[in-house]
Amino acid sequence: MAEGKRAKTYHFHPEWEEDYFFVYSHLKPVCLICNATVALAKKGNLERHFKSVHGSYERDFPAKTPLRATKVRELKAQLAARQSIFTKPKTQSKAATIASYRVSHVLAKYKKPFSDGDMVKEAFLEAADSLFDGFKNKTEIVKAIKDVQLSRNTTTKRFERMAVDVDEQLKKDIDACECFSLQFDESTDMVDVAQLCVFIRMVFVDMSAKEELLTILPLKGNTRGEDIFNAFMEFVSETKLPLFKLISITTDGAPAMMGRTSGFIALCKESESFPDILNYHCIIHQQALCGKILNMKEVMDIAMKIVCSVRARSLQRRLFRAHLEENDAEHTDLLLHTDVRWLSRGKFLARFTELLPEIKDFLKLSKHVDYHTKLEDHEWLLDLSFLTDLTGELNDLNLDLQGKDKDVVNMMSSVNTFKSKLQLMSSRLQPGNLRNFPHMQAELQRQGKGVTQLNSARYEEHVQSILAEFERRFTDFASIEPVASYMCYPFGANIDVGDIAAKIKSLFDLKSSDLEDEILTLQNDIEIKARSTSAQPGEHVVFWNLLAEEKYPNLRRCALNLTALFGSTYLCESAFSHMKIIKSKYRSTMTDDHLAACLRLATSSYTPDYDKLSSSSQCQVSH
Repeated sequence: MAEGKRAKTYHFHPEWEEDYFFVYSHLKPVCLICNATVALAKKGNLERHFKSVHGSYERDFPAKTPLRATKVRELKAQLAARQSIFTKPKTQSKAATIASYRVSHVLAKYKKPFSDGDMVKEAFLEAADSLFDGFKNKTEIVKAIKDVQLSRNTTTKRFERMAVDVDEQLKKDIDACECFSLQFDESTDMVDVAQLCVFIRMVFVDMSAKEELLTILPLKGNTRGEDIFNAFMEFVSETKLPLFKLISITTDGAPAMMGRTSGFIALCKESESFPDILNYHCIIHQQALCGKILNMKEVMDIAMKIVCSVRARSLQRRLFRAHLEENDAEHTDLLLHTDVRWLSRGKFLARFTELLPEIKDFLKLSKHVDYHTKLEDHEWLLDLSFLTDLTGELNDLNLDLQGKDKDVVNMMSSVNTFKSKLQLMSSRLQPGNLRNFPHMQAELQRQGKGVTQLNSARYEEHVQSILAEFERRFTDFASIEPVASYMCYPFGANIDVGDIAAKIKSLFDLKSSDLEDEILTLQNDIEIKARSTSAQPGEHVVFWNLLAEEKYPNLRRCALNLTALFGSTYLCESAFSHMKIIKSKYRSTMTDDHLAACLRLATSSYTPDYDKLSSSSQCQVSH
């Protein structure tokens, strides 16, 4: 059978504009004189139309003359003006739609309700009325603002579509990354629905890392390890998450997560869908647990009893505030303490200690609150000062461990620094050096006592107990520390090649013999050494990017895996704080899908593609 004849393609030539008064518009030649269109951009068709219909133009505007060129420009401008009557409203509608998406994204970032779009529009119009007063185009500006679609239903749809767009960007990054780690945590929302939050830390070929919310999954029934596992595996199946790239999982250490037989981690390790993964208990949670080892219950009980006696009654609280104002106190109220908040005890004690003189005066004057005798007990006051100083140090460590983009190496360094600080504090307490205990020092001065009268052995015992707890708890990361030390500085003089290779192999399941060869090659690579030390001050250089993939595949893989490790579940805890604001008592009927969309937009570093979203939307002005 003979092949069909290929259709011939005709192209419009720019010189035909002056020759025949034609332009190419909307895929067809259009006559500038009568606006007639010609089906095919053939020279003969254009010439026939021009000479047969507009022959007088050949005489009145001779070819190749300035007069003809001027007439062509004039007719083109008239055509563009006529076409703009139809295209301008479309352009304005698209601009209004893009503005609607942008405002909705701002509302999502600040965790505002869908209905606040109308409020923003009203505020914008009120501001425009005075802000653009005197502008010649004030009417057009106000009309453009009125055209922005920000009704509750429209804003809801904008949230949904932007969340989908951000999710698509995340999926592209997951497919492009070399490896990733996950962190899991679970908490209940306003209506007691358990929400499983999952964050992902992706590492790319250039050693850069990105942390994003992977998903938040509602658990309608039980929250056992198998329930968490089944919910996550259903998500993996739906999204086709490439689990073969998974390196580690970090959890909050709850039994449902860490149970030996039926915990989530145990089920993951038993499943064939998961590779060999590392798992860690959140460093911040472990640090908080270490702080609770302090056995100074009497101090906390009495301080809380006093604070509650003042704050429990509205009248007493008002009188105490007035008392603080009269005495020009630095603070205006006392704080309450709750065990579930990481920094609560340290802040509670610091505020109580700072306001202790005012508390004493108020309790003496008050008729309805009993004055506690312990407030005059010198030993109890010293214990209070010691606990205030020590919990303040623990709070400083906790804050240092918090934050986005904190990798496990930095967090381990902070913990090791704190352990060294505890050892220093303990050694200083023996001779009575209170440099690290300013509140204790001030209390001794108030009591008129010297350091020699201080029972430092008792306080040293407390410091040693916390240090021992830190040593006991952070065994999860003991296998990482020697590998991290080597990867941070691979040119040390006393590196045991065999030992380092064995530890990297056991941690990331790489070939020990190949690792030894790469470590030896790197130690003697003069060019890499020179390039690693030639960076200008302030210039950020990722050392492992200097290594060629072909020459150092295992060491690069080790660097990628180490960069991917999560050290804590801080991002999940932060997301739950966002969730409490988004799904508040005023929005308690919010669906799980809308909660997920709002939370994704509030926490994500991605920017939605506004042009793409508006192009796929039906662009209309607000009605």
